[in-house]
Amino acid sequence: MIKKSDNFGGMINDKPKAFLFDLNGTMINDMAFHNHAWHTILTQDLGASISFDAVKKQMYGKNQDLLERFFGVGHFSQEQIDQISIEKEHRYQAAYQKHLALIDGLDNFLEKAKQSGIQMAIGSAAIPFNINFVLDNLHIRSYFNAIVSAEDVVNSKPDPETFSKGAEILGVAASQCIVFEDAPKGVEAAQNAGMKCVVLTTMHTKEEFSAYHNIIAFIEDYTDPVLQELF
Repeated sequence: MIKKSDNFGGMINDKPKAFLFDLNGTMINDMAFHNHAWHTILTQDLGASISFDAVKKQMYGKNQDLLERFFGVGHFSQEQIDQISIEKEHRYQAAYQKHLALIDGLDNFLEKAKQSGIQMAIGSAAIPFNINFVLDNLHIRSYFNAIVSAEDVVNSKPDPETFSKGAEILGVAASQCIVFEDAPKGVEAAQNAGMKCVVLTTMHTKEEFSAYHNIIAFIEDYTDPVLQELF
């Protein structure tokens, strides 16, 4: 178990009214599969000389954003970007499908949140193709009152738009939301939205989040007893 923030009690003055979840690496432990699919496409298909770890550090925001960070704006046409993006997601899904499962304890956590009257939303930089892959195969769509995907925002994380839009759809103030994230740029997006955050250490170490002051706890999975203090 990874201990909660020393200021946990002070940061949770009132019980939250909404939980906003990132998807990949936060609800399912799949980021290594995304990393492998991107690294293969970037190096073998597109001829870039990029390390596996370099790709890992750039896996935030929309697929188009990632391509533009590596190759520059305008290097690919929009049609090419769309083709590369969907090919990457097909490869990711083919490799990950037999491993598809919620992170430990999340099934019970979702049910408890629902029974407690806490609204829930997904705020992800994934495209609907990947979000649907998870929600429908794991039969958890009914838990979520809002879904914000890459196609629903102009500016992706670390811009706050993804989480701000989710809270707006739910009708809940930012101060009453808790975001669940696994990536530094996602935590930054939550901070920019004025929301507190619980960090899943599925892909990044605790030390990689030292720049952010909105984190109330670091957890390995949803069996961590610190989460009971949110109800």
